[in-house]
Amino acid sequence: MKLKLILLSCAFSIGFSTVFAQINIAGQDSSRRVITTAVPFLLIAPDARAGAMGDAGVATSPDANSTYWNIAKLTMIEDDMGFSLSYTPWLGKIVNDMSLSYLSGYYRINKEQTIGLSLSYFDLGDVQFTDQNGEYLQDFNPKEFSLSGSYSRLLTEEMSVGVTLKYIHSNLTGDFVGNSVGVDDSHPGNSVAADIGWYWNKDMAKNSNLALGATITNIGNKLTYSSNEEKVFIPTALRFGGAYKMGLDPYNTLTLAMDFSKLMVPTPPVYEVDDNGSVIYDQNDNPIIARGKDPNRTLISGMFGSFTDAPDGFSEEMQEVMWSTGLEYWYKDLFAVRGGYFWEHKNKGDRKYFTMGLGLRYNVFGVDFAYLVPMEREHPLAETLRFSLHFNFNNMQSQESIMDEDTK
Repeated sequence: MKLKLILLSCAFSIGFSTVFAQINIAGQDSSRRVITTAVPFLLIAPDARAGAMGDAGVATSPDANSTYWNIAKLTMIEDDMGFSLSYTPWLGKIVNDMSLSYLSGYYRINKEQTIGLSLSYFDLGDVQFTDQNGEYLQDFNPKEFSLSGSYSRLLTEEMSVGVTLKYIHSNLTGDFVGNSVGVDDSHPGNSVAADIGWYWNKDMAKNSNLALGATITNIGNKLTYSSNEEKVFIPTALRFGGAYKMGLDPYNTLTLAMDFSKLMVPTPPVYEVDDNGSVIYDQNDNPIIARGKDPNRTLISGMFGSFTDAPDGFSEEMQEVMWSTGLEYWYKDLFAVRGGYFWEHKNKGDRKYFTMGLGLRYNVFGVDFAYLVPMEREHPLAETLRFSLHFNFNNMQSQESIMDEDTK
């Protein structure tokens, strides 16, 4: 593609800016009161299973992609080791060379401990840089990735916790120097972050199972793309949800899952403007805030203050909560049919879409497919496809539990 990037400070602060119907990289309508962050690719669901269930995955049954959704689930996985590879062409309605790839794997140390690795790679395709006047500057292929290592630990037979450490790299401009647009020395942005997760899973009466999960992801330092730019929050997010699995008979099972999520970053305030609609600045050249709070805060202040800083109070805070729900049907643990729905308030991005997909498992091999159907016609997310391959192995010798060893 030949997609223009305007090298202004706002483009650096949100990580990516496109000139197309005010749609940002996450598929949100950015003309709304959207919370913007750096590296928004970290919020794109990478795998086809959760992608077919409305992007619900914090409490569903564990698999290799638990490294993304909830690392605490990984230690309750049945297999000894495995890996998964997922691929998603992104915003295919407007570009043809943007994609997200996700590789994840796990290895069981013993009955209580499991480790995982994952790599998320976001390719923004071929981009043409222009200046403020639309004059050609250069071509470039922006890329972003995160590399993660995870550890999951069983606390009881029904509860586990996990932690992930990740390195994030975002190269949107290469070593381009854009003095003509006020950017002295653009450079790739880097950050280090962590995820924490909790998972509870209990068998219930009548061949059913209830699971609950909660995560806080991307807890990390702010990111910048230039020495003269203020640092920008990465997308720290809170997610919690549940999944209820029912055994309909010995061959058929049905799972209902539901997630709620919210970004734990500052909400943009409403600034004072003059009669011409221009922002008014104080004597220190800072914009005057009419409603809301100053977004230039520390990581901890930004995270915990994100629940009380919306300009319109509690009602707007509730608008920032997204929810997703999904159904998954399995026949003999061999063939799956899935469907789901994702909802986001119209003032916070207005993404609303149905999802559907299929899954197949045979011996150590599995494949998943997902398809996205937005509620809005001609939406950039329309016809989004996701593909995932799975490989799981049980050829290791049975390992003793640390708990068992301690009793000897």
